[in-house]
Amino acid sequence: MGLSLQTLLLLLTSLSFLSSFSFAADLYSLIYKGCANGSLGGGAATQQAVAGLSSALVAQSSSSKFYKSSTSSSGQAISGLYQCRGDLAGSDCAACVTRVLPMWSTLCGPMAAAARVQLTGCYALYQAAGFPQVSGTQLLFKTCGSGGGGNGFEEKRGTAFSNLQNGLSGSGGTGFYATSYQSVYAMAQCEGDLSAGDCGECVAEAVQKAEVECGGAASGQVYLDKCYISYNYYANGVPRGGGGGGGGGLGGQQTGKTVAIVVGGAAGLGFVVICLLFARSLRKGKDDF
Repeated sequence: MGLSLQTLLLLLTSLSFLSSFSFAADLYSLIYKGCANGSLGGGAATQQAVAGLSSALVAQSSSSKFYKSSTSSSGQAISGLYQCRGDLAGSDCAACVTRVLPMWSTLCGPMAAAARVQLTGCYALYQAAGFPQVSGTQLLFKTCGSGGGGNGFEEKRGTAFSNLQNGLSGSGGTGFYATSYQSVYAMAQCEGDLSAGDCGECVAEAVQKAEVECGGAASGQVYLDKCYISYNYYANGVPRGGGGGGGGGLGGQQTGKTVAIVVGGAAGLGFVVICLLFARSLRKGKDDF
């Protein structure tokens, strides 16, 4: 029995949906969370203030990749911000911010004095006024792949890191840059209001920590308070070593592209198969007639 045209269209739609879902799932992967031990005062009024802060951030997420805002309740000031990865489209940024903001409460509780949640595609944080500050180059989180890059890898990574820092300094103050060198892909991003000089110093510190903390690992991400970097080594186009938590920045981006290519290839093959089946169905219908 031949396949109906409706069934064929449904199969094509399903393949397309699978490709979109794979990319979205990568953007929303949780990298890490940071929750304060102290609590906000003010009860329900303070919770409403945090909710209002979230609404103000969401309202800007489709038009800006970085935004800061503040509010107050019962005399207590609360500030917050979000930042999306520099290569995201406005719609992807908005979707990521909408996903990450509720995680303040679900992961840290509704009354934490400060909360920070990092997803692959974006991060968001808030804190009460007077909350202890840390250095902009304070290490918050790092993850290193389990596989090694092999002979000569660290030299390749060093060159990729050097290109990354040079490119970032010439990026016009955007605070985002991605590059590659001999299958080593690297990315850096600084907090949106960081000066070019401070951004360069932060990324230099992140590079140093990556080299020390991850050694010869083929992939890694290092998150400091005001910036983060990510790198991955792909041998012959195939990822070597784990990215840890889906990657951050380009590491996760490249993984998402790899998935999209695989699914896209499957969709192309599926389309050919479906066309053959459809032709067979038409031929069978003529023979039956």
